[in-house]
Amino acid sequence: MSDGQFDGKVHILPVRVYYEDTDLSGIVYHANYLRYMERGRMEFFRGAGVAEFAHLENEEPTAWTLRKVQIEYFRPARLNDLLEVRTRLTELTGARMSASQQVYCRGQQLTQASVEACVITLQGKPRRIPKSTYEALAPYLYETTA
Repeated sequence: MSDGQFDGKVHILPVRVYYEDTDLSGIVYHANYLRYMERGRMEFFRGAGVAEFAHLENEEPTAWTLRKVQIEYFRPARLNDLLEVRTRLTELTGARMSASQQVYCRGQQLTQASVEACVITLQGKPRRIPKSTYEALAPYLYETTA
């Protein structure tokens, strides 16, 4: 299995659609796109040099969590399709990150999502992104001209 690669500041993760991903009609079940995107974000982090997604050994254990997800579906993926999950970091503050993610198949866009994630304690209190994580992600911030 490939962990993907960066094309500039965009991370691209190949994902094959298996039978377990589909409904009876052979079409990918809608919630599985969120799973593909989660894999895409994790591989984005790994590719950027962030190896720890949770700091459970700290005096105050913390972990990443999703704060908001907006997803739009355009076309279905089907059994055996080879998909590309494209992830780009669109915002990075001291306390949270935002990403834009798309799933493509054979050059056609299937979905579009906006994701906002933050770091929290295991009791649910927000915390700042660890400095080492922030510094690793910052070079991948995708800047657009408005």
